[in-house]
Amino acid sequence: MFNDDRKMIDRMAPALQRVLIIDPSSAGSRMLADLMRSLTHCQVWVAPSAGRAMEVIKGVDPQIIFIEHADRGGVDGIEFTRRLRRSEASCRQAPVIMILTQPTSASVIGARDAGVHEFLRKPFTTGDLLKRLAAVALKPRDWVEAVSYVGPDRRRFNSGDYQGTLRRRSDARATPERGRIVQAVKILKSAAGALESDPVQALRAMKAQGADLQSVAVKTGNMKLAAAAADFHRYLGTVVDPRRLDPAQVAYHVAALATFAPEDTAQKRVA
Repeated sequence: MFNDDRKMIDRMAPALQRVLIIDPSSAGSRMLADLMRSLTHCQVWVAPSAGRAMEVIKGVDPQIIFIEHADRGGVDGIEFTRRLRRSEASCRQAPVIMILTQPTSASVIGARDAGVHEFLRKPFTTGDLLKRLAAVALKPRDWVEAVSYVGPDRRRFNSGDYQGTLRRRSDARATPERGRIVQAVKILKSAAGALESDPVQALRAMKAQGADLQSVAVKTGNMKLAAAAADFHRYLGTVVDPRRLDPAQVAYHVAALATFAPEDTAQKRVA
């Protein structure tokens, strides 16, 4: 192994200590487990099914998850990832790398929209694996806690393959404060509309966006935004049962926070 690879692996090692592999094939899981152990000192757990994997993570807090996805039969990696992201598991934000034998546009898009970080096509080389590991361990993406989507920022999906230039300002690793406010308000409005259909995720999304707005307020010194976000946080803290969220209270706080969202200049020009 080249020295540069060794240095990169050493940098990634702290994020690869606990590995979960979900694969119905004992030969496939053993090969990947042996490969991971050859790269870095790590503990590896193996589950033959998504159901068993959900049981395993109750006692294990994996830092990275590999899942073999089969479009027809076998393990449904897309459904597992979606379920994990919306669970109460401590590892719900752990990077998920999906392994595909015959990737289709539907499976790739489905993986991205379920909250998968990266994917590997079989057969893959050690170099391919290292690229994916580096993408999740050394280039973490912003986490999006919404209602319709929970997972890493989708705009850099499978970044291990991408070699071009960033096309948007918001593609930068650190989301600009303006963009963070706009995104938070959009998610809050969506969450407010999902109080009846998905109160659990709506509450989780609102707490996450409220915390993000508080962070932006502190960073920018916007005391009015900080006060509005703190008021919302206090209200949400009183809610024990998500089904008890008061639509009127939620609407009041979301409207107050929406006043801090910069206008969309493109829409303003159209108007």
